[in-house]
Amino acid sequence: MSSKTTFEIENKHLPPFFVKQKISIEKGEGIYVWDEEGKMYIDFTSGWGVTCIGHANPVITDALLDQGRKIIQNPNSGLTYSPARARLLSLLEGILPPNLTRVFFTNSGAEANDAAIKLARKVTGRPDIISTYQSFHGRTISTTSATGQAKHRDRYSPLMPNYRFIPYDNLEALKRSLDENVAAVIIEPIQGEGGVRVPSKEYLKEVDTLCKKNGSLLIMDEIQTGFFRTGPAFVTGSCGVKTDFLTMAKGIAGGFPFGAFALSEAVAKKLEIGDHGGTYCGNPLGCAVSYAVIKHLMDNNISRNVEEMGGLALDRMSLWKNIYGNLIADIRGKGLLIMIEFQSEDIATNVKNECLIRGLFVTQTQGNGIRIFPALNIKKDELEKGLLIIEEAMKNI
Repeated sequence: MSSKTTFEIENKHLPPFFVKQKISIEKGEGIYVWDEEGKMYIDFTSGWGVTCIGHANPVITDALLDQGRKIIQNPNSGLTYSPARARLLSLLEGILPPNLTRVFFTNSGAEANDAAIKLARKVTGRPDIISTYQSFHGRTISTTSATGQAKHRDRYSPLMPNYRFIPYDNLEALKRSLDENVAAVIIEPIQGEGGVRVPSKEYLKEVDTLCKKNGSLLIMDEIQTGFFRTGPAFVTGSCGVKTDFLTMAKGIAGGFPFGAFALSEAVAKKLEIGDHGGTYCGNPLGCAVSYAVIKHLMDNNISRNVEEMGGLALDRMSLWKNIYGNLIADIRGKGLLIMIEFQSEDIATNVKNECLIRGLFVTQTQGNGIRIFPALNIKKDELEKGLLIIEEAMKNI
């Protein structure tokens, strides 16, 4: 087909949920993608954070083929055992925070968050969930209700009840909100969609302490930060937090739709048969792909590459604040999760559009921001090429 034909079919049959870019992507390799007419682009979005080892990586395609030739979905799914699932569980044991001994697999991050919220209420017998302003936890009605952004929430009224919102990185607000009705606090260790907000050093540990003191559970949403996106496997483990739930998706399977939540043994002991389930429950195909991706990340010391490339990017971008101070309000992030906050939404839109014209995909978020989160195995010359395009785009504004 041609791009024109693809545009016509999608515009005719898809619901109008997006303002779509007039580009039809046919294939990809590494950090590069090509449209139907053969024009090449650099992808600094990694498919909204999921293609963590690049596009069409043989690690993934080989795992798909090898497992697909054996079995894709078990009979009775979660009621039968799976060697592919067992291998993945054993691998995760080596990188999850040590107190998280149980894992259940889902189809998405929103589903993982939804389950953690539901189970926290069941385990504690309490109704309320505390979330933070500017958070993003998913698009199911429950996780939309838990999301601290009115633009993602208010159009769906009536929302699910018993959600409270407090400012992020504000311990006093949390102290005031915690009481005997709070089942759990759900929090991102770094707010992603909310603008790459990195909290103060002791914030997460203090949140953990306050939750335990109140008898409330802690749900750490690492859907965006997990699997080495910021350097360590999980932010939770690197800062010494003993969370009750940890939710995962995005980088867990390199672009294959997959997710999970981990929970402590103490929480697991309070669960019963029938408390949760699903059609897939970590089917063999998803587990095989996830295993291959995570093992590749571990075997190739991706954590080091993320720290080096993230440091290089932030050092380079720090110079921009002086040169383009009329355009840039702030630059922040950790590892390969970086935000350029511009002085206005119009400036961010113009920079995004200029980048696309020059062959670079970036993600505009929170109106006046551009979020940079390329594949975790990006090379220095590839990163510099993309950064140069952003700088050229700013020069043209």
